[in-house]
Formats: sequence, C-alpha cells, structure tokens
Amino acid sequence: MLNLARFVWCLGLVGLTLGCPEGYVFNAPIANTLLGSGGKALDPTLIKERLRVAPGFALSLYAHTPGVREVRATASGDVLASAPREGVVYLLGRDADGDGKPDSQRILLGDLDRPNGIDVHDGWLYIAEGSAIGRIRFDEQQGVTTGAFERVVTGLPSGGNHWRRTVRFGPDGMMYATIGSSCNVCFEEDERRATMLRFRADGSGEHIYARGLRNAADFAWHPKSGELFATDNGRDLLGDDYPPCELNLVVEGGDYGWPVANGDRELDPDLGAGHEARAAASLPPVFDFRAHNAPLGIDFLKHPGQPADYRFAAVVALHGSWNRSAKDGYKVVSLHWDGAGAVHSRDFLWGFLLDEDVIGRPVDVSEGPDGAIYISDDYAEAVYRVVAQ
Repeated sequence: MLNLARFVWCLGLVGLTLGCPEGYVFNAPIANTLLGSGGKALDPTLIKERLRVAPGFALSLYAHTPGVREVRATASGDVLASAPREGVVYLLGRDADGDGKPDSQRILLGDLDRPNGIDVHDGWLYIAEGSAIGRIRFDEQQGVTTGAFERVVTGLPSGGNHWRRTVRFGPDGMMYATIGSSCNVCFEEDERRATMLRFRADGSGEHIYARGLRNAADFAWHPKSGELFATDNGRDLLGDDYPPCELNLVVEGGDYGWPVANGDRELDPDLGAGHEARAAASLPPVFDFRAHNAPLGIDFLKHPGQPADYRFAAVVALHGSWNRSAKDGYKVVSLHWDGAGAVHSRDFLWGFLLDEDVIGRPVDVSEGPDGAIYISDDYAEAVYRVVAQ
C-alpha cells in the first residue's frame, strides 16, 4: 500500500524531487496539477518567442477562456469550450471579421456539474458531466440553445483520480463515453470504471464497449478506415520511464489490460500476479507515447486544405508529466500511419516547456470546418488556432 501521508508531503515539495522515495516524484505546475488553475494569460510576445509550429502551418492565440478544457468546433465555425471547474460551456463566436479572434465569447450554458466532454449530434448539444450526460437542443448555425437541458444518462461513477468524462458520437450514430479509473492502480468496485461505454442517442442501452482503459481521456474515428482510436494515460509511481502512455485501437469487447498489464501486455508489478492469462490476452497499444506524457485530446485532420502529408493524421495534445524527475511532454504531436500501418510521431506545436519552465499545458484538439485547428491549454487558459499556410 502507498503511504498516503508521505505522498501528500512529497506533493508539497512543488516541483522538487529530493526527499521522496523512488516513484513518488512530483515535478509539475502545482496549481494546475492539483486545482486545475493556470498561470497568467500568455503575452503575445512570449508566444512568438517560445512557441513553434510544424512547417506549413501558422500559429496564433485565438482566445483567453477561463478554465478551458475541451474544445469542439461546430459546423458553422464557432468553437464550444468546456470549463469543468467553472461549471460552464462557452461559445466562441466564429471569426467572421477575419481579425484572428472570435467575434464574441459568452457562456452558452451554466450551472453544470463539472462539464467536460462536448459533442453535437442531430440538432442536440451533448455534455458529459461528472456523473451524467445531458443534452439540449442546439442550432449550430445560430449558436443558440432552446428548451431545457435534460440528463439522458445518470448515475455514472463519479469522483476519484479521473473524474472528467468524455462523450463523442460515432459514425454509427451511437453515443460513446469514457469513464476513467478512480485510482492510480486498483481493482475497481464499479465495473464501468476504466472503460468505454456505448449508448443510444437517447441515453438508453448502456453497454460496456471496451475495458482495461485506465484513463482514455479522448477518442476519435479515423476518417478513412472508420477505426476508433483512444488516447490512454499509463499509471504512475513506477519511475521516470515506465510504463508508456498509449494510443489504442479500440474494438468492441476489447480488454486493454489495466490494472494487471501495462504497455504491450507486461504484468503490472503491483497487481499483475495471478492474472497472467488476462494480461496475455489483453490488446496492446498501436503506439507508445513516452511515460507520463499524458496524451489527452485527439482529432483527425480531414480538411482537403491541410498539407498532403497531414491529411488523415491524428493531432494529439500531450498535457505533460508530473511524476518524472525531469518534465516531459507539454506539447502537441501529429501521428502518421505509414503504408504498413505503423504509427510515427512528429512534433506539431511545442515550446510550452523549456529548461523545466512551463508556460502552457495542451489539453484538446478540434479541426474546424475551414481546416483551422483549435488547441486548448488549461494552464494559460488559452485557445490557440493553427492554420495551413
């Protein structure tokens, strides 16, 4: 068992690594990691000096949005942005005047319970709260809601280490949601923890679609193959470089191993013993991110105006490590599939981390209808826009 008092004491070191037993290293922006709050808004000069984007693209600061977490571009070019700790969903009005900023920023819905995941489907705006999924009628062209917000799924397991919920609609018209684990590593009492669930659009027909996903923070369907890919955060407290975080190809009925296996079906040193058969039968990741990089938001680039070698690439936000003696991650990468199906990573947006100094933590990615790529940052409370040149 972990010594909780010693662990909390180590957290108090706020970025120092001396004095903690192996694996207990805490090295991250303390307020952001524990409270979700960020630093001050980024100065445009600092953005120009520090941040770099892949060749063929241009970067700008689109909006300062308090508490921003997930973003979702609508068909009209507006951007929806959730702020879980503020209990609101913002609407950033499309940039109709071409000045590189949203024409408006307003609270679209408030008084919500830790809203995180957002998606639009068949005239409804769906919002994943701490223990529920709700919806409200939404006109994408006008950017307005009508009627009452109704919770179509209730009683989801809430709280714990991974309390944010993500919701997305698949090509099949079904609603998918992920429920992260309550802990770093444990056997859960509620079988819906560490899973992906599937529902009908009205919230009925709850079904565990896949399990063994410790914290599948986001997921998206490949625009050509229709395959479903999910990011997943590996466990902590096993040293700087183990286990990897994961990109998983999620299939119905799949078991991805947590908490008895890490990475490519390797037995977990704490809970793997006695579960060798389950570990061996689990599905390995299709791509390993570096340990503790914390991959969160993912979106595939579909717009025909994207550079040819980026069309159908996945863009993934790496929130950055906390349980490493030297920080790692804190950037956005693009993932590219070669002809043999192997996945290769490239830096897409970086400079948030420089010599242990952090100025931003990417969270989510969403491609708009015009090909603009919106990236949220819950440390600088910013939304960036990246466009092909």
